[in-house]
Amino acid sequence: MSVQSSCRCIGISRAAYYRRPVNADRDAEVIEALNALIERKPRWGFWMCRKVLKRQGHTWNHKRIYRVYCALRLNQKRRAKRRLPQRFKQPLLQPERPNQVWSADFMCDALYTGSRFRTFNVIDDFNRECLAVEIDTSITGRRLIRVFERLRSERGLPETLRVDNGPEFLSGDFVAWAEQAGMAIQYIQPGEPNQNAYVERFNRTYREEFLSLYLFRNLHEVREGTHAWRIDYNERRPHDALGDLTPEEYRQNNAGNSTLKLST
Repeated sequence: MSVQSSCRCIGISRAAYYRRPVNADRDAEVIEALNALIERKPRWGFWMCRKVLKRQGHTWNHKRIYRVYCALRLNQKRRAKRRLPQRFKQPLLQPERPNQVWSADFMCDALYTGSRFRTFNVIDDFNRECLAVEIDTSITGRRLIRVFERLRSERGLPETLRVDNGPEFLSGDFVAWAEQAGMAIQYIQPGEPNQNAYVERFNRTYREEFLSLYLFRNLHEVREGTHAWRIDYNERRPHDALGDLTPEEYRQNNAGNSTLKLST
């Protein structure tokens, strides 16, 4: 095939075919210097590389270095700071009845193969009862809706749900569903997990008494073991904060208590 036919097939002019690629030769020194830096410091960004090249005595213009830097696809994705609405600190109250305040949080762990999975834990703050532990490799805002729809059919929804500022709890689908269902979402302040202390304490117990004790080959083993552990936690395990009663016993004995008190 002639040069003219070949150029016509791939959509370039003959002039472009015969033109010598000057940039590759002209920028060879810049490419070599950048590759040497990135090989030693792979997490350095453009401006750090440019400063070091300048300290080494190179006089290349920063625009030229940036053009070569981009051509080599050395750009690193910049993590933008997530902007959150202002959150106000609120006292951690012990509810006076079941289904008044629930707490929810996520945990992470890994299978024997190294694959990561997440657990979504929901408890009733009144008697520390574990209402649900959803387990999967990924749990989205829509998945949370299915979890709470299942809980609503079993025992109703709480007046307030206390959560952190995770993206699942901030998703538009979940927030709109909670508003439609009449469940208020109480967000804690960023970086203050102690404001969600009930579920954080549950997470510690769940990890120490179950997740950290076993090696799991697949998610089925995690789900089956968690189901059995949750029944034992709710019905047979005494709880210090409940006067050595189980969550089920405390709910039955104190469901009529109307004294709202600050948690100790």
